[in-house]
Amino acid sequence: MEQFNRLSYESELWSRGLTAVAGVDEVGRGCLFGDVVAAAVVLPVGLVLEEVNDSKQISEKKRDRLYELIIEEALAWSVARVEPSVIDKINIRQASRLAMKQAVLGLGIAPEHLLVDAESIDLDIAQTAIIKGDSLSQSIAAASIVAKVTRDRLCAEVWDALYPGYGIAVHKGYGTKTHRQALLDLGPTPLHRRSFLKGLSVEQQVLF
Repeated sequence: MEQFNRLSYESELWSRGLTAVAGVDEVGRGCLFGDVVAAAVVLPVGLVLEEVNDSKQISEKKRDRLYELIIEEALAWSVARVEPSVIDKINIRQASRLAMKQAVLGLGIAPEHLLVDAESIDLDIAQTAIIKGDSLSQSIAAASIVAKVTRDRLCAEVWDALYPGYGIAVHKGYGTKTHRQALLDLGPTPLHRRSFLKGLSVEQQVLF
């Protein structure tokens, strides 16, 4: 029954003859460090991915496996990122919406309907905002997995090497005790979100 629920929004759209239904989600909204990353995924009509769920509810190993499966099965998929300087300028909600918009525009096919996790996207495409959408819609859950795996890999493979000493590969930029202590010891990097650091006594790290 749970799986049926995860396809209830899609099934209703498919029954109306729509075949290009895109799930859209973002990750990294609450982080102190790094880009906010969004993904859009269009899955084939009728495809059931039993294990797909909100990316936060499944293990890293399972996410990596499902990421490969989703990429393989999707009719189209796209990822977009908005960097910290823009987040500081326009605020995190607008930056998240911008990343989602860019992800949709990057799909390569024109979606007929968007299923979005609790947001609206500034595009002239029919869309449904679903609260807790990453748990209730298979398409949104798939997008959440693609976005999370993409961002986690950036943290582990790119950003951690760029800015060692902060533990980015471990906490992924969230405001853990370790991360906050590293900020106090080392100061913020250019990839830290200044607007998120108010109240933390930190100074710009000088990079040469």
